[in-house]
Amino acid sequence: MAPIALKRAYEQAEAEDGTRVLVDRLWPRGLRKDKVDIDLWAKDVAPSNTLRRWFAHRPERWEEFEKRYRAELAASEGQPQVEALRAISRKRRVTLLYAARDESMNNAVVLRDCLRKRH
Repeated sequence: MAPIALKRAYEQAEAEDGTRVLVDRLWPRGLRKDKVDIDLWAKDVAPSNTLRRWFAHRPERWEEFEKRYRAELAASEGQPQVEALRAISRKRRVTLLYAARDESMNNAVVLRDCLRKRH
């Protein structure tokens, strides 16, 4: 199993990032698509718009967000993309890109943990 890293989408791409996957439903504000090094935009594995709006990056909602997002990942139409990310991460390093300011409470953290558990 190759490492699964996390990085803000606004950070500079580096060779050791491996396959760079944006895991947000919305394109990051202020980033031009032609100026960002992204290999795949996996918006189907991002939290639903309803869940994303409810969470609103409020720390007191983190635990409930994590629980609801895991349920979405397990049951969603994004499951093929989850499996595709797992397959890629078995072969090479993957860096999950996200736009959130909070580096410890965002959907990429939850997704990484879900991808690791099924290896």
